[in-house]
Amino acid sequence: MTTLSDHREQRPTTAPSSAEPRIDVAVLEQALLGRWADIRREARTFLADPRLHRVEGQTMAEHRETVLEQLRILATEGDVLRAFPKALGGADDHGGSLARFEEVITADPSLQIKAGVQWGLFASAILHLGTAEHHEKFLPGAMSVEVPGAFAMTETGHGSDVASIGTTATYDVLAEEFVIHTPFRAAWKDYLGNAALHGTAAVVFAQVITRGVNHGVHALYVPLRDPETGEFLPGIGGEDDGLKGGLNGIDNGRLHFDQVRVPRTNLLDRYGSVAPDGTYTSPIASPGRRFFTMLGTLVQGRVSLNGAAVNASKLALVVAVTYANERRQFAGGAVNDEVLLLDYAEHQRRLLPRLAQTYAAAFAHEQLLKSFDAVFSGASDTDEDRQDLETIAAALKSTSTWHALDTLQTAREACGGAGFLTENRLVSLRADMDVYVTFEGDNTVLLQLVAKRLLGDYAKEFKDVDAGGVARYVAERAASAALHRTPLLRVVQTLADGGNVRRSAGQLRETETQRELLTDRVETMVAEVAQLLRPATKAPREKAAEIFNTHQHALIECARAHADLLLWEAFTAGLDKITDPGTRQVLTWLRDLHGLSVVERNLAWYLINGRLSAGRARTVTSYIDRLLTRLRPHAQDLVDAFGYTPAHVRAEVATGAEAARQEEARTYYRRQRASGDAPIPEKSATRS
Repeated sequence: MTTLSDHREQRPTTAPSSAEPRIDVAVLEQALLGRWADIRREARTFLADPRLHRVEGQTMAEHRETVLEQLRILATEGDVLRAFPKALGGADDHGGSLARFEEVITADPSLQIKAGVQWGLFASAILHLGTAEHHEKFLPGAMSVEVPGAFAMTETGHGSDVASIGTTATYDVLAEEFVIHTPFRAAWKDYLGNAALHGTAAVVFAQVITRGVNHGVHALYVPLRDPETGEFLPGIGGEDDGLKGGLNGIDNGRLHFDQVRVPRTNLLDRYGSVAPDGTYTSPIASPGRRFFTMLGTLVQGRVSLNGAAVNASKLALVVAVTYANERRQFAGGAVNDEVLLLDYAEHQRRLLPRLAQTYAAAFAHEQLLKSFDAVFSGASDTDEDRQDLETIAAALKSTSTWHALDTLQTAREACGGAGFLTENRLVSLRADMDVYVTFEGDNTVLLQLVAKRLLGDYAKEFKDVDAGGVARYVAERAASAALHRTPLLRVVQTLADGGNVRRSAGQLRETETQRELLTDRVETMVAEVAQLLRPATKAPREKAAEIFNTHQHALIECARAHADLLLWEAFTAGLDKITDPGTRQVLTWLRDLHGLSVVERNLAWYLINGRLSAGRARTVTSYIDRLLTRLRPHAQDLVDAFGYTPAHVRAEVATGAEAARQEEARTYYRRQRASGDAPIPEKSATRS
C-alpha cells in the first residue's frame, strides 16, 4: 500500500542534515501500528475504497442514505464481526475488532459512529447483557444489519446519570410481559443513532419494576418499526433530531413508548432475570454493583472513541505539517525566496507540541486497547482489572477527544484559508468530532469518575492504619508542603544550577526528573483534595454533597493531572521499545517536548507549590524552544510515520499541489530575474 512517505520526493521539505539523527519511518510506523498492525493495515487498504468515503456537499437526507449503504458494504465486506464469538460468525478478537473499527474515521466519522451504534452498542448489548437464547434469536439480524438497531439509553432529561432515567418496564405477571412506558416528556429516549429512520429494533434501558419493587436499570430488546413499511409499531412514537453540528450521516432521533408490551424473555437477563411469577433474581446481590457491572460491559464505546479521536488528530497533523512544509510566506534572510511556514518558530509552537501529545496519545491508546482485550477475552478479567479499564478509558477518552478538537482547530488556522475549504477536510472533521466530547460520557463527568477512583485508591492506603499513623502522615504532608512553599528548595535548585541554563535544562530532560514532576503533582493534588473532603465522610448527606460540590473543580484538576501522567508514562514505555538509534533520539526529544509542555502549561502550580525555582521555570520554556528547533527537520517524517495514504487523508493541500504551485512561482521569478526583465522595486529606483 502506497503511503504519504512514498510521495516525499514530490515536495521540497527541510530534512535533517547528514550529521543529525534520522528517523526510520518504516520502523516507527510499525511501532505506532502496535500489536494489531496487520489488522490496521488490512482495514486501511479496505477503507481506501471510494465507495466508503464521505461525499462532501450532500444534503442530510442524501448523506444518511449513503452511510446506510456504506454500512451494508461494511457488513458484507468489511470484517466487522471480529469481536463476536466464533460460534456466531466472529473471531473472538476484541482488541483487533476495535483496532479495525477505529480506522473507519478516515472514511467518514458518520460511518464510524453508525457502525459503532450497530455493532458496538446495539449488537454488543445483546451479546454482553443477554444469554444464549438472546444470542440465537436476536444477534444474527443485528450482526448482518438485516435489523438496523438503536441503543436507547440516553434520555432528554438524563444523559450521563443513567441510573436516574425515567422510562419504566413494569412486569405484568398474568400476561408474562413487560410494559414499557415513558411517563413524561423528559423520559423520551434521545440522540439515538438509527432512531429517526432506519432502526427496526432497539435495546431499551428502563427501570425494571416487578411485584412493586424497582430493581434498577436493565436492558430489553424492543421491536420498533414494521420492517416492510418503516412505520412505528403500536404505542411507539418518535421524532427526528434533525440537522446537527456534525455527523449528519447518522439519523439521530427520539423515541417514546406508551404502554408498549414485549415478552418477558425480551429482558436481556445475564445480570438480572424475572421469573414467570415475577420473582427477581440476580447473580450480583448489590444493586449498585450490578448496575455498574452492566454498564461496564459497554466500555468499548469509550475505548473506540479514544482511538478514533487519536486518528483524527493524526489526520489533522498530516495535513497541517505537510502544508507548512510546502507553503512559503513572507521574505526572510534570502532576498529572493520566501520562508516555509514551518520554519517560523511560532508555527512550530502551534503544531509540534500537539504532534508530541498525539504520539503520547497513540502509545497510551495501544496500552488501553491491550487492557480492553485482556478483560474481554477473559485473559485478565478480575473486578480490579475492569475498574482499571473503566478508569483509564474515562481518562484517555476525555483527554484525546478534547485534544482532537484543539488539534483540528489549530491545524485549520495553521492552513489559513486553505484550511477553511471543505476539500481539505479539517472543518468537516472538526464539526464531526465536536460531539465526541459529550457522548459515551460527558468528558467532565468522566474526569469526575477518574478523580473518585484516585480518592478511593488514596483511602485504601490508610485502610489498616491506626489514627496515630494517619496523624503522622498528615503532619508529614504539612511539613512537606511547608518545605516546598518556602524559598529553601528553590534556593537549592538555583544553587545546583549555578545560573547555568544548560545545567538546568540537563536536569529537566532527565526521564526521572520529568516523572517526578508529573507524579508529584498528581499525588500532592489528590492528598490535598482528600483532606478537604474528609469532613464529608461524617457529615449529613446534604452537607456532604455541599462539601463535595465546593471542591468539584479541584477533583477535576486531579483527574487532568492523572491523565497527563498516563500519557507521559505511555510515551516513555513506547520509547523504550524503539531500538533504532536515530528514531529513538528523535522520539526522546518528542517525549521531552510533551512532558515539558505539560509542565509549562502548569507552571503556576509548580511555582506556587515550590516545585520549581523561577530560574528553572524559565528554563522550561527556553528548552522547549530548543527542542522545537531540533524536531523541525523531522516533522514530516513524524507525520509520515502515521502510515496514511492520500486516499485516507484526501486533503488537496497535502497532495503536493501546494509545492507545485510554490515551485511554479519561484521558477517564474528566477527566470524573470535571469532575463533582466524584472521590474525595479520603487525603493531601488528612487535611490538610483
